Amino acid sequence: MEWEQEEVRNLKENHYVIIDDEPCKIKSIDTSKPGKHGESKARIDAVGIFDGKKHNMLNPVSAKVRTPIIDRRKGQVVNKANGEVNIMDMDSYQTFQLDIDEEIYEELDQGQEIRYLETMGRKKITNY
Repeated sequence: MEWEQEEVRNLKENHYVIIDDEPCKIKSIDTSKPGKHGESKARIDAVGIFDGKKHNMLNPVSAKVRTPIIDRRKGQVVNKANGEVNIMDMDSYQTFQLDIDEEIYEELDQGQEIRYLETMGRKKITNY
């Protein structure tokens, strides 16, 4: 399983939530007061980890939402060519290939250690 369930009231800024099947980092949470006929609601504004787009949701604070399980790992750049980078995981020694932005591609060197995150079957370089 790539995600867990969490009540909206337990979410915090800079944590993660899944909105529209996209893992997102929470930027802000605004909670309204309970109304005459209902409970308080929370508006969550977040940015997609992989797509970089803004996402938002509005739910009662007692609603359950999905939160991604984020696996932070270390890797080493094995090879880079044609905008793609081969990375070897430092723990499992498994290698994989990533398509990355040109600006990140230019800053990476062969043999360099990097940090990446993995969630919901996708990977992204976070620190280099």
